[in-house]
Amino acid sequence: MNDFEKLALSPEILDAIKVLGFEKPFPIQEAVIPLLREGGDIIGQAHTGTGKTAAFGLPLLEAVDEKNLQVQALVLVPTRELAVQVADDINSYGKFTRKHALAIYGGQSIETQMRGLKDRPQIIVGTPGRVIDHLERGSLHLERVHFIVLDEADRMLDMGFIGYVDRILAKTGRKRQIAFFSATVSKEMLKLARMYTENAREVLIDPEDLNVKQIRQYYCHVNHERKFDALLRILQDKEVQRAIVFCRTKRNTFSLNKSLGARNQDAIALNGDMTQHQRDRAMNAFRSGQSRILVATDLAGRGLDIDGVTHIINYDVPPDPHTYFNRIGRTGRGGRTGKAVTIVSAEQVTAFKAIQSMAAARIEPLDSNSDHDEFAANLERPNQSGDQIRRAFPRRSRHHPPHNPHSNFRHSHRRNHANHASTKNRRRS
Repeated sequence: MNDFEKLALSPEILDAIKVLGFEKPFPIQEAVIPLLREGGDIIGQAHTGTGKTAAFGLPLLEAVDEKNLQVQALVLVPTRELAVQVADDINSYGKFTRKHALAIYGGQSIETQMRGLKDRPQIIVGTPGRVIDHLERGSLHLERVHFIVLDEADRMLDMGFIGYVDRILAKTGRKRQIAFFSATVSKEMLKLARMYTENAREVLIDPEDLNVKQIRQYYCHVNHERKFDALLRILQDKEVQRAIVFCRTKRNTFSLNKSLGARNQDAIALNGDMTQHQRDRAMNAFRSGQSRILVATDLAGRGLDIDGVTHIINYDVPPDPHTYFNRIGRTGRGGRTGKAVTIVSAEQVTAFKAIQSMAAARIEPLDSNSDHDEFAANLERPNQSGDQIRRAFPRRSRHHPPHNPHSNFRHSHRRNHANHASTKNRRRS
């Protein structure tokens, strides 16, 4: 017997699960699906790659009446890519039913979405800004919505979507079931979630362990001017079959992508300044294997679920430890193994030490002939000055010109155009 049969799912859903190769539910699914089937509110936390989408997607499908062609369920997500991904997943779970999910998000033609809405989908997956847009146009009605999900809720609340969420929920029915899902659940997020839910059950899977056990975590210390050299050494490893390289800024994704291309690395950039067509093209190239390396910002990479990502490389140390764990959750998904490598320069030591303090498992030094040994000793001495730390590095190799994050002339006109567009549409994405 398939273990999902114990969750009292309909035969059509079970058939789809079998086709997808699902056999044993993840802990978040075992805990949450019965509770949502009972009709209660949920605040659920689980690591990325451990089945959050199915945890709410399966009971959501069960709650939808396929004979009713009104919108009955709404999933709010922070990014365009996540909207498309979640809608696709829900449609795959419901492939043997007449229930359909539609993704609506900023960056895609609103006329295209309005045509999709005329097909009468029962489930909407959307970004808050675009959902508000359709509500104001009268092309979307939520009076019959009784099942609501906020996915990646911590990020959505952090991004200032609280006002949008208030306006959207005010348009839904009085009798409604609300579920919050996130990879990390802070005290602030719990406080806000409780404002929208009623007697919500909190399901926290391994709340003290922010590591995915299948991910091996490493770091290497280098001089700032040698970060690009370190990245190239890491990418030369034959085990790197598909990698996501995270940068802090959009500008750095463009310049780093250009530098990698100059070294014959199959890389492509992904960030919020790109048009939807450019983002779709980048994702298709990475998914298909045409590009082995995706250079992304945190927001663009949020919630990405791509099969076969073997490595996550933090080119820039994230300022927030929770962002680190969300980044590395792009690998080691679905029970597979993965590797995460963080490149640490002198000015990012403090941020990296904060990550180390939250990690349940030790982040191991990477054997990459880097500046680790001498610098690692400095890492244990928190009172050293920046000059003392920098002296721990040898001089930079002369073999390669330095990577210049400010040399992206080719994309400057595109970025200026995108900045103008994003200023106009930022609140719609």
